[in-house]
Amino acid sequence: MNLMARRKGKSQRRIKDWKQRYHSQEHFEHDEALRGRFTRKEVKLPDRELSPGAEDLDDLPRKEGMVVGQFPGGATVRVEGQELLCAIAGTYRAPEGSTALTVGDVVTVALTRPEHFEGQTEIDKDRSEGVILERQPRRTALSRPSPRSGKRTDQYETEVFEKVIVANMDVLLIVAATQQPQLRHGLIDRFLIIAERGELSPVLVINKIDLAPPDEQLLRDFESLEVEILPCSAKTGDGLEGLMERLSNKSSILAGASGVGKTTLINAIIPGTNARTREVRPSDERGRHTTSNPVIYDLPSGGILVDTPGIRELGINLDQTELTWYFPEFEAFADQCKFRNCTHTHEPDCAVLRAVEAGAIAPRRYQSYLNILETLGENRG
Repeated sequence: MNLMARRKGKSQRRIKDWKQRYHSQEHFEHDEALRGRFTRKEVKLPDRELSPGAEDLDDLPRKEGMVVGQFPGGATVRVEGQELLCAIAGTYRAPEGSTALTVGDVVTVALTRPEHFEGQTEIDKDRSEGVILERQPRRTALSRPSPRSGKRTDQYETEVFEKVIVANMDVLLIVAATQQPQLRHGLIDRFLIIAERGELSPVLVINKIDLAPPDEQLLRDFESLEVEILPCSAKTGDGLEGLMERLSNKSSILAGASGVGKTTLINAIIPGTNARTREVRPSDERGRHTTSNPVIYDLPSGGILVDTPGIRELGINLDQTELTWYFPEFEAFADQCKFRNCTHTHEPDCAVLRAVEAGAIAPRRYQSYLNILETLGENRG
């Protein structure tokens, strides 16, 4: 055996061992940082890209499927109950200004001929099982603004790139906790705006009621906005039956701050999942990330549930004049303001300010409006 063959055999064994250990997660249960040191780059594994092959794509059978995972240069697509590793066609073009592909996208896949991915020969190992040709329009989206690039950002570039986290779902479950970590009212308000912009039905899930009861004023504030609220405890099981009924036969997203118990809820409502959880940091009661990418789960009662990474800050891409549209309690008073372009911050004869002083608008919601307005720009007119 020559030197080149020995190196190739060693590389193949290293790749096989890495795949087994990396995806088993058994080595990362107590040290999340270890996963970062165990990436392909750190282990010095060669980067591989799925090859779409040289066939004429027009001659291949086509099917529609849903993206359930992504990797460099391709995506995992669920097609008629099977999950296929798919390359992306060189002719694929996505609309500009938004994520090209994301979990939940409905795509058209050209199925490569079976002999290319059923064989066990060396030449077939990197062969894709399909090629993504196009993406269907998204009917809903959970998204947030994101810088176009990391190190090289043009300070004069005004276009905002919209990062779509999950697409084509029905319900956004905004998960908060009564304690550990403390409930963040402003973050919930931001999620409500994002749900409305993405045409998702919001449901506020208040977890950890075994630690403390939900704040009554908070419940009244959101009930007045006709937001559906589901208090529950993933630990004791209280309220989970109602949550499971709400999710039945729906496509839903779990979103919220780190540490509020999203993954624990998944383990409670989907038997046998055993998704990894981490404790809240005692030093500052901040949550720790356990999910780094959206993960899809099939629900026993039908439908799917997508777990998303926990977040600490949530940006919103809005013009300042649009913000009042997402505070419906302002609507009854805004028409009575003296100035047509009133920002409801400092103008004389502002009916919204009078309503806040009279208690007709919740002071907490008004403060949230001011906080969000401040992040949208310095010039308020």
